[in-house]
Amino acid sequence: MPFVILALDKPGSQALRQTLRPAHLDYLIARQDMMLAGGAVLDDSGQAIGSLIIVDTQDAATAQAFAGADPFSEGQLFASVQILPWRQAFLDRRHTPPRSASNS
Repeated sequence: MPFVILALDKPGSQALRQTLRPAHLDYLIARQDMMLAGGAVLDDSGQAIGSLIIVDTQDAATAQAFAGADPFSEGQLFASVQILPWRQAFLDRRHTPPRSASNS
């Protein structure tokens, strides 16, 4: 089941984000087979203020471990992290029907 990882940065942490970013990207690239989507959450001016990643895992514990081992998490960048189950309805600009009737 896919899970959304929504993490918001601590205020005033742009320098820390930039310092940790290369390790964060290396971490994600090494695990891209788990990810359906990912990218920065932006403020109105276009500055990164968080991260949104959708991982396709078997359970919430795996999604939590994925989020917890991210260099952004380990480097204490985030003020909050939410991990929520996600039911896919659209992906890559296309409707994707539910896997079974119980998911609709």
